[in-house]
Amino acid sequence: MAVRIGELLLKEKRITVEQLQEALNHQRQHGGKLGLNLVKLGFVKDSDITALLSKQYGVPSVSLADFSVDPSVVKLVPPETARKYQIVPLARAGATLTIAMTDPTNVFAMDDIRFMTGYNVEPVVASEIAVLEAIQRYYGKASGNGAAPTSALELASQALEQLPATAEAENVEVLDDLEEISPEMLARQGEEAPIIKLVNVLLMSAIQKGASDIHIEPYEKEVRVRYRIDGLLYNIMSPPMKFRDAITSRIKIMAKLDISEKRLPQDGRIKIRFQDNGLPKDIDFRVSCLPTLFGEKIVMRLLDKDKLMLDMTKLGFESEPLARFEAAILKPWGMVLVTGPTGSGKTNTLYSSISRINTTETNIMTAEDPVEFNLTGINQVQVRETIGLTFAAALRSFLRQDPNIILVGEIRDFETAEIAIKAALTGHLVLSTLHTNDAPSTVNRLMNMGIEPFLVASSLNLICAQRLVRRICKHCVEPCPTPVPALVQAGFSSEDAQTVVPQRGKGCDKCNSTGFKGRVGLYEVMEVTDELRELILVGASALELRRKAMEDGMITLRQSGLRKVKDGVTTIDEVVRETMK
Repeated sequence: MAVRIGELLLKEKRITVEQLQEALNHQRQHGGKLGLNLVKLGFVKDSDITALLSKQYGVPSVSLADFSVDPSVVKLVPPETARKYQIVPLARAGATLTIAMTDPTNVFAMDDIRFMTGYNVEPVVASEIAVLEAIQRYYGKASGNGAAPTSALELASQALEQLPATAEAENVEVLDDLEEISPEMLARQGEEAPIIKLVNVLLMSAIQKGASDIHIEPYEKEVRVRYRIDGLLYNIMSPPMKFRDAITSRIKIMAKLDISEKRLPQDGRIKIRFQDNGLPKDIDFRVSCLPTLFGEKIVMRLLDKDKLMLDMTKLGFESEPLARFEAAILKPWGMVLVTGPTGSGKTNTLYSSISRINTTETNIMTAEDPVEFNLTGINQVQVRETIGLTFAAALRSFLRQDPNIILVGEIRDFETAEIAIKAALTGHLVLSTLHTNDAPSTVNRLMNMGIEPFLVASSLNLICAQRLVRRICKHCVEPCPTPVPALVQAGFSSEDAQTVVPQRGKGCDKCNSTGFKGRVGLYEVMEVTDELRELILVGASALELRRKAMEDGMITLRQSGLRKVKDGVTTIDEVVRETMK
């Protein structure tokens, strides 16, 4: 690329052959790109280099000296990433992040930033001097010689500084004593106090930031730690490679997993106790270890009982769908299905449902994989397929336990579906989940599993499809005027588009400058009426079922989202990202 720039400069007669040779000699002695050396020697101006780079790469150029970047945009890209790729984030518009780069052909940098921030990346070009000055202006000087901290103790100390005083890592207590682990292994791990402290910091920081998952991912030359916050993954830190195995071992010990088994997936659970505002608080972490090419990837799901929303009126249901849903779960028999992708809040909806109907007169039994929360008064069974305790086996046993209400964590196969439907037809209320895109397509999914149409038609009471979207932060909400055509394209009627004023979050300390805080559900509730049963019996398509359900008053996922946009709860971008018209 250096010779290419030199050739362009020569072609446009901005430098001479002698100047180019002198710059190449200077580059060999001092390093850096050719353009930077030409500017240092005074042969060309910085603006000339920028113009040439723009011409070479076919992307717009920008003068960073005249540009002022919003601090909330700067925070989207960590300083180590900005320095590594020599980039500066400039602006955010909708789902697009504009970044200034010295090399807009670096697809690895753009992919990494797209993966890290969740935004589409639009590059513009700037000179190396301008980018380096902007990085120093917005991020400050790099620690020490510019390298990342090299000890786990340094990493832990830096992370601890960001935690509240009441959530110090030293106060973390791992519940359920670890005597079962070999003494030799405990002794070896006990010698690595910085690793123990670093793992405690990762757990406490995730709790403090409101994360739902922690991802620890080993790659060939780095270890990446990411948190999922309000549904999106954010890069948190990259511990030194030499601590990769030690971090994995510490987490596996805490989760009571086999530390010597690195070839097979393992699942475990960590229960910690810490001081929250002077009061003891317990939180569970569901741990999953998966062998990958460069080590074991660990994902920890945070299970905080205090965040389990059991009040159905606060989940995000509109009034009419909520009334239909409650009527369905209060019926003495039949089946209610909750559908949606992984992480769409199905478990929360099911737990809210059984809490609503949990009384001393009812016998409620659940088969779950895994049991995420313990609920008082409900008999919960952990499915263990390795020993033959499948959903189907648990269901068969339930029917001999005199149940009123049965919750099946997930209908995965024909056998489970068949037993669940027969239970619904013999005087039991059955609640379960399926992975489908919307409510009407659930009927076709059951038939594809091999269930007869007449069984589906006679057993189903209601199907609820759902998604989760981020809530606008109430501390920094502001109007976001949107053109009428854009509102109509999103799904608003022409009349509503004239009056609706969408809101957005400006970004503040409360929401980590994202503009969002928390999530809310979108719900598509399809009540199976007599007319719909007739359509199911004759094998109607999902499109026909949807059309009839909407005639009967069903609110689609997109319509549910648009209502929340109208009420200022979320943004159009969030609704468009999670739903279809």
